[in-house]
Amino acid sequence: MFTLKIADELELALVEPAFAQDYLDIVASQRDYLSQWLVWPQFAQDKAFFVEFIQKSLIDYAKGKSLTCAIVFEGQVVGNISFNSISDTLKKVEIGYWLSQTYQGKGIVSRAVAKLTEIAFNEMEMTKVQIAAAVGNQPSRRVCERLGFQLEGVITQEEKINGCLLDHAIYGLRKADWQKHRG
Repeated sequence: MFTLKIADELELALVEPAFAQDYLDIVASQRDYLSQWLVWPQFAQDKAFFVEFIQKSLIDYAKGKSLTCAIVFEGQVVGNISFNSISDTLKKVEIGYWLSQTYQGKGIVSRAVAKLTEIAFNEMEMTKVQIAAAVGNQPSRRVCERLGFQLEGVITQEEKINGCLLDHAIYGLRKADWQKHRG
């Protein structure tokens, strides 16, 4: 398993088929919660859904299009974080994430986003990291703000989830601003 240690209790692991059952267990027990902000949980009804997701993610990783990791806390898969897209032309990555409600409030996502941001700027030589969060998803928006991302705008009616149209707040962080924020 390819992993990136963030802290003694926290690491990111490149997705692998063995994680499919862990993802299914989280979604099966928290479908209503996750479905507030994500369109796919309603379709994730079996392990095969996640096996297919992982296989596609690994193909996209091999092509340099994305990077998808399980968030592992105290040895347990608790969520997912990724570079949803990687643009060498624009020198920009887009980060997406979700976390089991059980593990929220422990700084897990903040630390995971900070680590991927560091990789984007220091190892991949990107000049911008972007995150889209539903306007009403205050925990996700606070992660962005805590890490120095700036609200660049709101895209209205960006996504339809459970029959509701959601607006997305778009946050960006340029490398120069990240360096200043780190001080």
